[in-house]
Amino acid sequence: MPQTESSDEHKIIKATLKKSRIFLALRENELTSVIPFFQKVDFKNGEYIFMEGDPSGWLYIVARKRVKILKHTVSGKDVILEMKAPGEMFCCSKVMDNKPYDESAQSKGAVSAIRILRTDLLKLIDNYPILKVELTQYLNERLTDAYDMMQNIATEIVERRIAAVLLKLSEKTGVESNKYSKIDFPLTRREIADMVGATTETAIRTMSKLEKSGIVKSSRNRILVKEEALKQLLNNE
Repeated sequence: MPQTESSDEHKIIKATLKKSRIFLALRENELTSVIPFFQKVDFKNGEYIFMEGDPSGWLYIVARKRVKILKHTVSGKDVILEMKAPGEMFCCSKVMDNKPYDESAQSKGAVSAIRILRTDLLKLIDNYPILKVELTQYLNERLTDAYDMMQNIATEIVERRIAAVLLKLSEKTGVESNKYSKIDFPLTRREIADMVGATTETAIRTMSKLEKSGIVKSSRNRILVKEEALKQLLNNE
């Protein structure tokens, strides 16, 4: 059922939907009409938004800060698969399939998100066919990204895997800073290691090598990269 929001919450929901590639396809009046179906939710740093195996009754979109998408291994370790930025949905495919979440989502910082019930989302898809088109394209791209990531982990050396992750994060969230692109949220060496399937020690050594070459540098708890240099590294066989 549509929700009743405060004026501030209404603005946050609208601003977040305008960052979403799916809902950006709607006209202004259509976007306004879908806002009551969403609600804003807040999470403390490190709080789980949902756990792997939970029922997937809600579709979430990041509104503020970042969300880590995690996979729990048989050894008990949490492996970071992705970092989701404002405007990005997460675990959409399981919501659409009405199957339990196959990954966990954890806040990185004091996260705000907006969410919509699966049943309401299906109503909106029926009412606005463009949403079905955009969702289909999005899910196809997600499948391609997942395949590329697995192939990357299986075949590429760690340096290239880290370069690919840093480039992707920079392209999504980078802010220009004195000839570098700053990944505008804290990112530890352990988190980088988890994202590329390497040990923390290997990630530390690789990052040090990239810093010595001038491709990467660290400043005030942020990582800055030269995107063109990363692309050149990745393009070299």
